[in-house]
Amino acid sequence: MRTAFFVDGYNLFYGLLAGTEFKWLDLPGLLQHVLRVQDPSAQTAAIRYFTASVKPDLASRGVASKEAQDTYIRALKARGVEVFLGRHRLEPGRAPRFISKHIPASRADQVDIWELEEKETDVHLAISMYRLASRQATLGPNERIGQIVLVSADTDMAPALRAMREDFPELRLGVILPHREGLKREPPGSLQEHSHWMRRIITKEELRAHQFPPRVPTRKRPACKPDYW
Repeated sequence: MRTAFFVDGYNLFYGLLAGTEFKWLDLPGLLQHVLRVQDPSAQTAAIRYFTASVKPDLASRGVASKEAQDTYIRALKARGVEVFLGRHRLEPGRAPRFISKHIPASRADQVDIWELEEKETDVHLAISMYRLASRQATLGPNERIGQIVLVSADTDMAPALRAMREDFPELRLGVILPHREGLKREPPGSLQEHSHWMRRIITKEELRAHQFPPRVPTRKRPACKPDYW
């Protein structure tokens, strides 16, 4: 079964990789491994990765964080991953003051904040999944995608899964949650409800086994693993 993956890069990084030694992830290798475990006859036809560029002023390592992301994206592209970039919106705003989780938020007690929001990523991912599903009827048997797999734990994707499940009942839908073992997280029920199967965790052994080599050849200079990764 020819399979297309749609990856929420922000969700993947903060759900699976942040704070670990596995950031130089061989994403195509890991996804093919998970797919093979789920269905040995399935094969990867496409991987589409959606994210937004790091804002150096807000990143923990400043410009180095942006350079590391750019390098990783070059490595992904060299391995055949299609990358789609959104953007971040940063604007001043106001929000209720946090005092304690035992004290409710109050509109009468607000403070000034910076609101950082990722834009043009989630909607782009959802529309791209649906458009791919809608085109399958016009393709020949050797070109047709039989399965779409979402790599995200974001429940904002549930309406897109539900629409595809209803409109294209012949299409198989899977979900890979970017959750590593050892962290107690309940699987999002809305994603589980509208998919045919769900992979709930990625093990440390799987992450360790699927890392890019230190230097990934590209059309220009190699993409080299960032020193602090």
